[in-house]
Amino acid sequence: MRIIKIFDTTLRDGEQSPGASMNVDEKLHVARQLARLNIDIIEAGFPVASPGDFEAVKRIAEEIKGITVCGLARAKDLDIERAAEAIKPAESGRIHTFIATSDIHLKYKLRMSRQEVLEAAIYAVKKARKYTDDVEFSAEDATRSDWDFLCRVAEEVIKAGATTVNIPDTVGYTVPQEYAELIEYLFNKVPNIDKAVISVHCHNDLGLAVANSLTAILKGAGQVECTINGIGERAGNAAMEEIVMALKTRPKFFNADTRIKTEEIYKTSRLVSKITGMVVQPNKAIVGANAFAHESGIHQDGFLKERSTYEIMRPETVGIPQSKLILGKHSGRHAFKERLRELGYELTPEELDKAFQRFKKICDQKKYIFDEDLEALVSEEVKKVPEVFSLLKLHVVSGTDSKPTATVKMLIRGEEKETTETGDGPVDATYRAISKLTEAKSSLEKFEIKGITGGTDALGEVIVTLEQDGRTVRGYGSDTDIIVASAKAYINALNKLEGRKRIPTKGI
Repeated sequence: MRIIKIFDTTLRDGEQSPGASMNVDEKLHVARQLARLNIDIIEAGFPVASPGDFEAVKRIAEEIKGITVCGLARAKDLDIERAAEAIKPAESGRIHTFIATSDIHLKYKLRMSRQEVLEAAIYAVKKARKYTDDVEFSAEDATRSDWDFLCRVAEEVIKAGATTVNIPDTVGYTVPQEYAELIEYLFNKVPNIDKAVISVHCHNDLGLAVANSLTAILKGAGQVECTINGIGERAGNAAMEEIVMALKTRPKFFNADTRIKTEEIYKTSRLVSKITGMVVQPNKAIVGANAFAHESGIHQDGFLKERSTYEIMRPETVGIPQSKLILGKHSGRHAFKERLRELGYELTPEELDKAFQRFKKICDQKKYIFDEDLEALVSEEVKKVPEVFSLLKLHVVSGTDSKPTATVKMLIRGEEKETTETGDGPVDATYRAISKLTEAKSSLEKFEIKGITGGTDALGEVIVTLEQDGRTVRGYGSDTDIIVASAKAYINALNKLEGRKRIPTKGI
């Protein structure tokens, strides 16, 4: 099985994402984590670009051991000299020099002939070899270059001493079949291609960066240039984690692997996201919040019976503790029961049926169901008391220009009753109406309210403490409408008082 080198350019190309620039200390922090990830080559920056970039490459070269540290340089004397100085302290240093080879770049950007570009490429590689034996050459915009000219450039830079030749899809223009044909063409037409490692560097403008990179590996590429979370210029680069896990998951197909310690992938992703401020989309492959999450009832049922039915990778492999069963409107009874069991609730079939019905109702009211939602929901079943009083309807009017008014309809000992009351606020009005209908003699000792989950659609929980004739009870109620939750809590406490009326108080 071939080992593919992972050339990480998060600190160079990745940093070129708008708003993602990093200072020296931040770059060093990421470099340390890349070392733990066991990256083969870290492209630490573009030394000539700024004093800060030079300092970052130099400090990384000084500290990070066991990994090749690379500096980028245009095919210019000053660039190469600065890169050489920056990587000098490295245990293993590489200079990565480049020049464009496509006619569109030659005409409009460089204003050079093909012969002039060829001579510049050869000169740059020879100059870089004076400082290090590890020199990489990139033919910028290779996928829009004339193939025969590209072959000629590759042949000559290898003769000049390039140990790696990169064939970048700089503007994300190519597609897998075309890229495969180009890589194959190079292997067939460049006579000394076996003297260098062929590398690929794909951009994601058409969303094909990972697909193109994997296709190139199938055709013989030995190095992939990529970034953590796929960050980079414009639409970004090929995502390192996707490349690595594709090879890891399909070893027989690719007959290739990497040296990456995959258990460090998620931690690295989180670190880069935090430092750059670039949030990882929830549906991002491998490291997204939903990558190992299941909500569909069919998927959850299959997963609980045998995880391989719906998971091709184990989350632990990339450093994620475990898969998640996301409970929502598409979830089934199996996942609901399993999650309650994990939370410590063993419900009878009847209790489970009632709780599941209430769960489905809540799912229609809010997007995200958290464990706290389930605990609040189930507590009303687990702590169920005989319902002498039950709420049938609640209508509240309140505002800056109206007197808080509550209309409450209840079932009391089998008889429907309704009344309307006003109060100092919507909860006060509701409690006055309930008290009137139930003829309650208790006093409200404590009223607690909290949003037990985040967001504007949070499930609210209300806890009330009532006292009557020396007996104290606590009532619980939860709902996305906090007034309804308050009513439920008060009624729950009143039912508990009714249930305890026959139990004598203990003497002191």
